[in-house]
Amino acid sequence: MKFNLIKTDNFSKARIGILETDHGKIETPTFMPVASKGYIKSVPTYELCKMLYKIILGNTYHLYLQPGIEVLHKAGGIHSFLNWKKSILTDSGGFQIFSMKKLNKISEDGVRFKSIINGSFHFFSPEKSMKIQRFIGGDIIMAFDDCPPFPCSYTEAKKSVKKTHRWLKECYSYLQKNPEIYNYKQSFFPIIQGSIYKDLRKSSAEEISSLETEGYAIGGLSLGEEKEETYSITDLLTDLLPKDKPRYLMGIGYPVDILEGISLGIDMFDCVIPTRNGRHGMLFTWKGIMNIKNKKWEKDYSCLDNYGNSYVDKYYSKSYVRHLFLSKENLAKEIASIHNLSFYFHLIQEAKIHIMKNNFFYWKKSILPFLQKRL
Repeated sequence: MKFNLIKTDNFSKARIGILETDHGKIETPTFMPVASKGYIKSVPTYELCKMLYKIILGNTYHLYLQPGIEVLHKAGGIHSFLNWKKSILTDSGGFQIFSMKKLNKISEDGVRFKSIINGSFHFFSPEKSMKIQRFIGGDIIMAFDDCPPFPCSYTEAKKSVKKTHRWLKECYSYLQKNPEIYNYKQSFFPIIQGSIYKDLRKSSAEEISSLETEGYAIGGLSLGEEKEETYSITDLLTDLLPKDKPRYLMGIGYPVDILEGISLGIDMFDCVIPTRNGRHGMLFTWKGIMNIKNKKWEKDYSCLDNYGNSYVDKYYSKSYVRHLFLSKENLAKEIASIHNLSFYFHLIQEAKIHIMKNNFFYWKKSILPFLQKRL
């Protein structure tokens, strides 16, 4: 993987780069739609191509359980299975496993967990996660880390960081000894942990930066802490991480969070919010956030979004999309999800324009009140 830094804003840490995998070039900052199980809910893959997305995210935990590694391997890897010719990042599955407290048992060596599909028991260790990700075949694969809950004590967070660093070395060692299975390169990103404790975050960043990898990720944020705490920790870490490597802020978030992350020097984002919230009728627009199921849209026959960039914005009226939702028609979920993903894509495209013009900081300040407004 190659990463070239093209431009940094004069009044913030916002930056533009080109990240290149064997499946193509990706302009950063970039948002990765979440296809945890190998599909983005309610969105056909060809719609992502129309929206010009260049990278999506899959999840090791979900893909391991279903369709299973044997199916993916026989297909020739996840790209062939999905018929997606662009880049894919796979998360290690750690967050999903650790978040299911009643279904797992954590040890120093890994996690034993119960399948949410059929109740069978499985075990993930750092090496097992890396092996599975080799077989899945993502272009970027993530370290298997320990994910502490929020809130947690300083002692618990410190213990978690130590385990994350030990597991990171096991991940790295496995990858060095076991090359790629398919005929393209896989890049490896370690993950910074440390909960809300800045000294732990700093030591974690220093530890993973000492390992020569293609990029770095920030995990364990947006779990319930105050927004300002999220931004403060992110600001600290982007000052510590190498400037010539991409930074990935995991699981963030709302449009406001993404712009704040960009201003702090983040290059990569992922989150289920645009599709999950869309399936429940929440639409993000340039004028604010719209609950399309509200009665106020019942007789509004104007197009879904006058300023939108997706074909669904001009083709369907607010009244009609509301009708689809109230009728529990699946088309409603598809329209809303496509709209939101298109909005996220073009929001970041607009951010890039203003970074190039050196006025990103002032543009962000002017647009944030609209992005947070409830219509």
